[in-house]
Amino acid sequence: MSRPAAIDASGVRVRYASGAGEVVALDGIDLEVARGEFVCLLGPSGCGKSTLLYAVAGFVRPTAGSVRAAGREVGAPGPDRAMVFQEYALFPWMTVAENVAFGLRLKGLSRDEVGRAVSAWLEKLHLRGFGDRYPKDLSGGMRQRVAIARVLAIDPDILLMDEPFGALDALTRRNLQDELLRIWSGSGKTVLFVTHGIEESIYLADRVVVMTYRPGTVKEAVPVTLPRPRDPSSPEFNAVKKRVSELVMEEQARQERDELGES
Repeated sequence: MSRPAAIDASGVRVRYASGAGEVVALDGIDLEVARGEFVCLLGPSGCGKSTLLYAVAGFVRPTAGSVRAAGREVGAPGPDRAMVFQEYALFPWMTVAENVAFGLRLKGLSRDEVGRAVSAWLEKLHLRGFGDRYPKDLSGGMRQRVAIARVLAIDPDILLMDEPFGALDALTRRNLQDELLRIWSGSGKTVLFVTHGIEESIYLADRVVVMTYRPGTVKEAVPVTLPRPRDPSSPEFNAVKKRVSELVMEEQARQERDELGES
């Protein structure tokens, strides 16, 4: 018997009440993510990418359908799933080392165990020598390194990332993409990564799941079988990029027609 998928969303529907009436953010999402797979969610603004991610995290309860993690129904946040946000979400009154140690202390590790783990993750994320700094003293890229180190230190099975590099400059973004791939490779961890970047999704993912404009459904899952490290200038990369771009542009056109009130 095969092992359960890391993530299994089945018939997921999420409906919100708003001042203008009911908003259906997700409508019948079916998505299975294998253990150890890196999947990017891509689509126009308002397609429900983050809503789906939050449903997997346990922050949002589906109106209908179910989300399972390793075969267990997701009803609330849990230590098996950890989130990295775009806005860093660091505690500004804590040092870098204290931020990374936060989740470890909640798990009840001893002082020595926490110290060893913090040192190891600061080393892995190229933060050695910055443990006593505060978030305000760091660049955006370094703050995101701290956020990633804090999440990885608690050793979750599933890493959920909501546009974590969206606010960074191109060079810093590429450096952190490479760092993430280096740490993920061979770790056995599953990554579900929300992005607006077509090139970023192809550079990172085993599969790019393109979502439709509201209500969000899975339009198409595009496999990316290119060997890593990937060269964005290669013909093979750009062939995948062309297909993904076509799918996204179709949904962006639907969004524009909707906003203009056209049928």
